[in-house]
Amino acid sequence: MTADSAGIRTAVVTGASSGIGAATARALASAGYRVVLTARRKDRIEALADTLPHAEAYALDVTDRAAVDAFARSLDRFPSVDVLVNNAGGALGAEPVATGDPADWRAMYEVNVLGVLHMTQALLPALTASGDGTVVVLSSTAGHATYEGGGGYVAAKHGAHVLAETLRLELCGEPVRVIEVAPGMVKTEEFATTRFRGDSDKAAKVYAGVEAPLTAEDVADTVAWAITRPPHVNIDLLVVRPRAQASNTKVHRSS
Repeated sequence: MTADSAGIRTAVVTGASSGIGAATARALASAGYRVVLTARRKDRIEALADTLPHAEAYALDVTDRAAVDAFARSLDRFPSVDVLVNNAGGALGAEPVATGDPADWRAMYEVNVLGVLHMTQALLPALTASGDGTVVVLSSTAGHATYEGGGGYVAAKHGAHVLAETLRLELCGEPVRVIEVAPGMVKTEEFATTRFRGDSDKAAKVYAGVEAPLTAEDVADTVAWAITRPPHVNIDLLVVRPRAQASNTKVHRSS
């Protein structure tokens, strides 16, 4: 495995200001990685970086290609870039297809699909040059099965899923793994609230009666496990759900 003179490998995590991204940054730092945290909210990633060893913060909007390319150039100071965790993403709205806002669909596609494309294209040369690179795409079970009210988000996450699947085919024979982790119901501080535009009551109903939805730390542990497998082991696709969730539409609720 490639590392600098101190034996430290470098991992880039997008959307690291909260939720799964922040938890993944902590998990990889605990596993011995130098972590470069990126997100739009500079204050949050700087505060998190201050709590981690060998961590740096870089304010970045993954939908801005010029900014992504500048970020990629800034990584030249490291001996190698070994891991990219494409976590930045999110959902907006839960309206049916008939009344969904095209602006919401466009925004979800921009961050969940084009954001992954921008980051992967920009960092792929360095990941390949490392001799042992890993690209992680955080998709969702939404990218594998539809549900009512989820059309725009399902379409975007399916785009992320097929991006990862296609990239894996195209990189066969290169020293780069492509890992997709598809979480189901995860309760974080922002995901559902953002989706329902700040309506905390609607957000709470998503998890109502579910004894133990996944946490950000559960997913981060899964991501870190996949990344830290031996270099010849590729976890192509890992679907992770809470025990109470059998599918996107079948969830056990106690009340």
